Amino acid sequence: MKLMWISGLTVALIGVVGCGGTDTTTEPISEESVAYVAPKGVTATEVIIGTHTDLSGPIALYGVESVNGIRMRFDEANEAGGVHGRMIKFIAEDTQYEVPKSLIAANKLLYNDEIFAMLLALGTPNNNAVLTSQLKENVPNLFPLTGSIQMVEPFNRLKFTQRGIYFDEMRSAAKYFVGELGNERPCVCYIDNDYGQEILDGVNAGLEELGVELVAKSSHKTTETEFTAAILKFRDSECDVIFMGTVIRDTLIILDTVRTIGWEGVTWVGNNAAAGQHIPEMASGASEGYYAYAHMIPIYPDTETRQENIDWYNRFIELYGVKSDVPGMEGYRGADLVVTALEIAGPDLTLENFLSALESLSDYEGPFGYKLEFGPDDHKGVEESHLIRAEGGRWVIQDQVVSYEGRGDSDAVVADD
Repeated sequence: MKLMWISGLTVALIGVVGCGGTDTTTEPISEESVAYVAPKGVTATEVIIGTHTDLSGPIALYGVESVNGIRMRFDEANEAGGVHGRMIKFIAEDTQYEVPKSLIAANKLLYNDEIFAMLLALGTPNNNAVLTSQLKENVPNLFPLTGSIQMVEPFNRLKFTQRGIYFDEMRSAAKYFVGELGNERPCVCYIDNDYGQEILDGVNAGLEELGVELVAKSSHKTTETEFTAAILKFRDSECDVIFMGTVIRDTLIILDTVRTIGWEGVTWVGNNAAAGQHIPEMASGASEGYYAYAHMIPIYPDTETRQENIDWYNRFIELYGVKSDVPGMEGYRGADLVVTALEIAGPDLTLENFLSALESLSDYEGPFGYKLEFGPDDHKGVEESHLIRAEGGRWVIQDQVVSYEGRGDSDAVVADD
């Protein structure tokens, strides 16, 4: 039987029209008579996946590398003949971490390119701005490059993650560094957007449980490069621990500013958005002792015990001429999850069997040895984050752990976003 490929349609009606006069006959269609109706973004020869990300703005270090990781895995799948005969077409749109550009990029991907799924879209405010229209179009949001709590709550069948959760990381950080380690004058430095607000909220939630008040806070724009006034404000407030709602570039500048003015004896604590390898590698040494939380750490070939990780690390360098950081690993793993789900879904790919395939990955061990758990009522993937510390040019895992057990789970009710 010839397959029917009708993009974007969920119902097919076929009328059998007679040849004489106005007499016509319409026969009901049995399920067996319609072999397959392709969903949006799927044809007999390809499936289209897209992303909106930062390729030339303040966090392009994350965006470019994650896209390279995605392309690396999809290229491998395509070179092997695709998945069930379909090539994976991947489209990456540059947003420069700006919300208006994210909306423009998403509109193109959703309505012009008609993607099947969004993969590793970058940024908390960017995802928040796009998600309403994206979910209405029944386009899954797969493994966004943000640890926003809104990527897992409220539960939605179309939302899957593979990262630590900012709010929980910073709530735990406040309780640990103030409640257990004895710091008494907590402060927060954060970007003035949805991401930074989640950091501030998480710290305040942890401090509230301890009955401790925040001493000082300072916010800044993503494009800001001068932090001397903010650092002097923190010093004058006698902050002894500063929780960071920053990303890579501003974290580097802030830590170097602290070194320049000679302020010592302060603990700096970030989260997985500010845990890039560029931080411990600072030539000035300004990051030594800086803490962050992470669901995975970069591959260090000289101490790595898994040969597969070393081989992947070397292939990445061969392809892109740079060492991979965590975003490249996340990109590759996110793409591998897509390939795995496409394989399980089978040749008659639908949105339903794709989502069910992802939900069947209850004991997925990714390419780098980290285990993820998914299920019909649990789409968050990662179960815990570890505290890490910048020591001697690399990240060193500490004993403190954040658990996400129960976070983002569903009672089998799909939330209406």
